[in-house]
Amino acid sequence: MTTALLTDRYELTMLQSALRDGTSERRCVFEVFARRLPDGRRYGVVAGTARVLDAIEDFRFDAATIRDLREDGVVDERTADYLADYRFAGDVDGYPEGELYFPYSPVLTVSGTFAEAVLLETVVLSVLNHDCAIASAAARMVSAAGGRPIIEMGSRRTHERAAVASARAAYLAGFTSTSNLEAARTYGVPTAGTAAHAFTLLHDDERAAFAAQVAALGPETTLLVDTYDITRGIELAVEVAGPMLGAVRIDSGDLGVLANHARAQLDGLGATSTRIVVSGDLDEFSIAALAATPVDAYGAGTAVVTGSGAPTAGMVYKLVEVDGRPVAKRSEHKESHGGRKTAFRAHKPTGTAVEEIVVSTAGAEAGQGERLLQRPLVRAGQREAGLPTLAESREHLRAAMVTLPWDGLKLSKGEPAIPTRLVGGR
Repeated sequence: MTTALLTDRYELTMLQSALRDGTSERRCVFEVFARRLPDGRRYGVVAGTARVLDAIEDFRFDAATIRDLREDGVVDERTADYLADYRFAGDVDGYPEGELYFPYSPVLTVSGTFAEAVLLETVVLSVLNHDCAIASAAARMVSAAGGRPIIEMGSRRTHERAAVASARAAYLAGFTSTSNLEAARTYGVPTAGTAAHAFTLLHDDERAAFAAQVAALGPETTLLVDTYDITRGIELAVEVAGPMLGAVRIDSGDLGVLANHARAQLDGLGATSTRIVVSGDLDEFSIAALAATPVDAYGAGTAVVTGSGAPTAGMVYKLVEVDGRPVAKRSEHKESHGGRKTAFRAHKPTGTAVEEIVVSTAGAEAGQGERLLQRPLVRAGQREAGLPTLAESREHLRAAMVTLPWDGLKLSKGEPAIPTRLVGGR
């Protein structure tokens, strides 16, 4: 399916004007970055890069689309002719998925003619602003969970297509599974899910509901025990499934208190290996508050798919170079820095990150203790071979999180985990 109309009209307006005055073929560099992190955040997580590359490959204008644009007066004949042959033939460099980013990190660099590069602005930003926001929130939840698994279950709280992208971004950030089946088919994300309260209410009583589920899924299933009285629900769950019941799920109430009571009750019934899963509007703060309770796993939904209060990463797509000449917008509140950038992350000998260094010199080399952050993604319109898989991106983020200073993992408001230093060259 084409992604060409996942864009703003002004991209085509600029294209038409540039074709008319002859500037459309000027060689340009655009950079994607965030001037600041969302309020209260100390790091960001890059996600969605693979989806961006898919969108670029699918950015095509077929005959029907061009006809509609002409009939609606969106483009003139010359622009329509250009769009008919449009194929992005430039270069793309960027931070790999699973990398951390900070203010002014050049997360993505798009190089090509003005005409071919400007058309990609909207679709690139829509993907990165969404996926980076979701992954950044999810990474905070994973950190707060302290190694306990988290299931993504937010499909019913967002747009149906955003749900799939959110499940992918959350899995990249370290969630163990998703409830979304399309995310499994499209991206291979593991799925999890058993039953909702409706299944219990369908039956004449709770025992019958539990018996039906255990008969279908086996005693290792997870039984939802808070439709009526939780204490009675746990008692019935163990009676029906036996002491080897896989797990009980609690979806409402004071989860910390209920988890403690549930653990004591399960142990008293001999179900010492039965796990406790909690869900119900969890975010990173409520997950952190449950750290000392006997919770074995979490289910998180609304907070994940809405970026836990930061639904966009605030990234922009800015022209920084024209025909090798640095250019930059300079207004009081939206300052940019001209020229193509190279980015490095400096580390102590122990491996702890100390600084993001953004250099206004393409091709600069890393110094001692520094790591080059961008890598080639597309060359002459063709995707580079050997780009990271989703599993590799998960591992990349896990390793990157270990490099953050301890203060950078705090959920309280504060400065970015490491500062960004902008330098003119090396």
